[in-house]
Amino acid sequence: MNGHTLTCENLTIGYESALGEPLTFTVPPGSVLAVVGPSGCGKSTLLSTIAGVIPARSGRVLIDGVDVTQLPTHTRKVAMVFQEPLLFPTMTVRDNVAYGPRRSGASASDARSTAEELLSWVDLAGLGDRNVDQLSGGQAQRVSLARALAADPAVLCLDEPFSALDAPLRSRLAADVLALVRRTGIPAVHVTHDPDEAETMTGNNSSGSILSL
Repeated sequence: MNGHTLTCENLTIGYESALGEPLTFTVPPGSVLAVVGPSGCGKSTLLSTIAGVIPARSGRVLIDGVDVTQLPTHTRKVAMVFQEPLLFPTMTVRDNVAYGPRRSGASASDARSTAEELLSWVDLAGLGDRNVDQLSGGQAQRVSLARALAADPAVLCLDEPFSALDAPLRSRLAADVLALVRRTGIPAVHVTHDPDEAETMTGNNSSGSILSL
């Protein structure tokens, strides 16, 4: 499969002191690493370290074999999806998704085409003109995911993006995200406190793995 690979080698995370033992793992193209653990164990800190928001205390983060540990966030091509969708309230659904390509220099027509394709991928075709305040919680998270993918990331970090949704919708979106990760070849790190969600996100371990913190 074409795609990208994320590797962390002896990675120690934490703010003023280390959280847990050094972490070593590889997330191959199109796979999901589900990180499970209670609040405060360092799950979100791990994502922030991979993205470069928080410096690593020691160890290395590699994307496609390139050491990015010292690189600033905006050069790493790591996309984040959070618990709250954090959509631009004054933009349409389409313009939210097209924002990344436009900032990267794509023409308006190319950015629109990318947005329409990704909205179709997340089952929101035909909703491009809708205001984001007209979306349900599940729809808003789908737009957030499409916007992250529109930036053409090498790694996707998911910080409990379904925790505010009801259980059936969480399960459905988790399966949808797994399918998208497989389709794009992007390695994803998914943080959750729900073991069942972790199993769904990793395809019951057929295309991913689970890390307990």
